[in-house]
Amino acid sequence: MVAVLYAIERPFMRKTFEAVDRHVDVDSAYVPVREDARGCSDAITEISVRDPDAVDANVRAIDPGVVVYNHRFGIERFSFYEAYPLVHLRHGASIGRGEVTVTTETILEHVAAALAPGERWARTYRAVAPDDVRVVTVGIPEADELVDAPSPRERRVLYAPTNYLVGRGAYANTARSVIECFAGTEYELLFRPHPTDRREGPGLAVTRDCRKRIAEVPNVVFDTATTPIESIQRSDILVSDFSGSIAEWLHTGRPLIQLTDVDAAGKTVPPIGVTAETLTLELVDELYRTGEPEATKRRRASWLECLGIPMDGRAGERTAREVLECRA
Repeated sequence: MVAVLYAIERPFMRKTFEAVDRHVDVDSAYVPVREDARGCSDAITEISVRDPDAVDANVRAIDPGVVVYNHRFGIERFSFYEAYPLVHLRHGASIGRGEVTVTTETILEHVAAALAPGERWARTYRAVAPDDVRVVTVGIPEADELVDAPSPRERRVLYAPTNYLVGRGAYANTARSVIECFAGTEYELLFRPHPTDRREGPGLAVTRDCRKRIAEVPNVVFDTATTPIESIQRSDILVSDFSGSIAEWLHTGRPLIQLTDVDAAGKTVPPIGVTAETLTLELVDELYRTGEPEATKRRRASWLECLGIPMDGRAGERTAREVLECRA
């Protein structure tokens, strides 16, 4: 019997489950709930299904002790949570994109437990979740290995913006200028679009255009890694906006540049690191030499206190323990 079943929507979402599963001491497996999630993990056993879209039928055929889900769209398509305990665990933790509100409005009434990345999320969950829903702050499992990891000091910068559909310009307005900022310099740029912008939507055109330019620039690399953790480990500075990668990056303590050229209505980039409308090489040079200014360090510390994300390298352990507690 599968005691713990992970429901994976997109390949990159496996990062969370793999970080948890290494602490699970019972039979576990994952079921793809979209076609492109097939074969996405070598670390967790996959349950082969004829039709990934037949989520309810697949879960009932597997008959698990608990289901763990780390997305929040499409829950209205399912009813398996009426028969099996469902644990909600976010893939990452976006800040400033309205993700907390979206989660509370879509999935909380259907879960046995909501595992929050930080107290900022948990407070909102508790305010609206039904009384029988267990809300626990666990941290961000996939970021455990980033805690206290030394900076490589190899003049490598990671560009990882949020997806076009959510950012409304965060990617489209900055991607080309970021490439040109680093072109021909002594830095290596890891250019990492959101997975959505590599396969669909209006962001795909931006990605195709940028890949053509990157092919002409030896010191810019199109990052093809499925998950961002390895790229984060290899980089000295992150250039982003309000992507979920920021919450993971904060575990490293390394400099963060947030580009504020965002068109999304009613959304602004929360100033956690150094903010700029447009990236300049002078800014990157200064951060690489001296680190973030003292005012930015104080602002980051204030944000960390507000977010309340445990950064002790044990988020995976806590999450596994809570998941096992929910088994039927």
